[in-house]
Amino acid sequence: MTDASPTAARRPAEQALAALGLDAPALSPADASPHAFPDGGRWRTEVPSCEGPEALAVVLKEASRLDVPIHRISQGSGVWMLTDAEITEMVEATAERDIELCLFTGPRGTWDIGASVRTDSNGGGLRARGHDAVAGCLEDAVRATELGVKCLLVADEGVLWTLHRARAQGIIPADTTLKVSALIGPVNPASFAVYERLGADSVNVPSDLTLDHLTEIRRVSGAPMDMYIEAPDDLGGYVRMYEVAELIRRGAPIYLKFGLSKAPGIYPYGHQLREVTLATAKERVRRGRLALDLLARHGADTGMAALGSRMPGSLRRFDTGA
Repeated sequence: MTDASPTAARRPAEQALAALGLDAPALSPADASPHAFPDGGRWRTEVPSCEGPEALAVVLKEASRLDVPIHRISQGSGVWMLTDAEITEMVEATAERDIELCLFTGPRGTWDIGASVRTDSNGGGLRARGHDAVAGCLEDAVRATELGVKCLLVADEGVLWTLHRARAQGIIPADTTLKVSALIGPVNPASFAVYERLGADSVNVPSDLTLDHLTEIRRVSGAPMDMYIEAPDDLGGYVRMYEVAELIRRGAPIYLKFGLSKAPGIYPYGHQLREVTLATAKERVRRGRLALDLLARHGADTGMAALGSRMPGSLRRFDTGA
């Protein structure tokens, strides 16, 4: 990854608190991430849970109205929940604006008949259960990439490794990027580094990681990190809006994900969920505008990666044997 110096930003209410004798502890330069995206940018943006062409149109229209720059738009229901025509429409609409489109691959725990994911222990979690589930994920990946999708969302380590090997062998395009879902996000630097080596081009970490946890990860890996600035309720509902500048300083290169708490679940999406899906798609963009406004007020809105950029840079991988 490219080295980059973090932007010096004003911390929330810094001068007012100092005047009251409530100065915050000084920031340590050693906490700052030395990594960046290939063009030197330290952050990109993502709007998640965009479940089809109609929701995508709402996101694009609202992003234009509110002047919210978008690098990536992702979907959560899965490739299998979209027709070829719908995928093609989404590919064309995002390509016109140079935005990366990311679709979720195949069967995972909540779409499976296995009961363990519904137990108190959560069993095997939301991973792909059995050979057939892995096959379904690869089938989705081949279909989506043949239709022009360039980014795939993955919720299983074995599926990640399989797709990484598939692109090494030309089964899917070599420039396909693989994104690890928050559903299996790593919570320590060792596991984050393993995902990078398995083929991840960006890794969604849980939104409850502390700032020190991000620094620990950055000491072992420069792979792009994804983080919900506001997490859906089923991922904790955390709102970390006031920490955005520090999340960038510690976690770069990072995708700022504009999620939404206190909103109904919409996976798997269907027309019965149309109104709430369109309303929440629009509100996610507004949440993005709020986060960007905070960055601007704190003098930390510089360092955004170029719009249209999508590749992660040089990353460390296990040998695929290809």
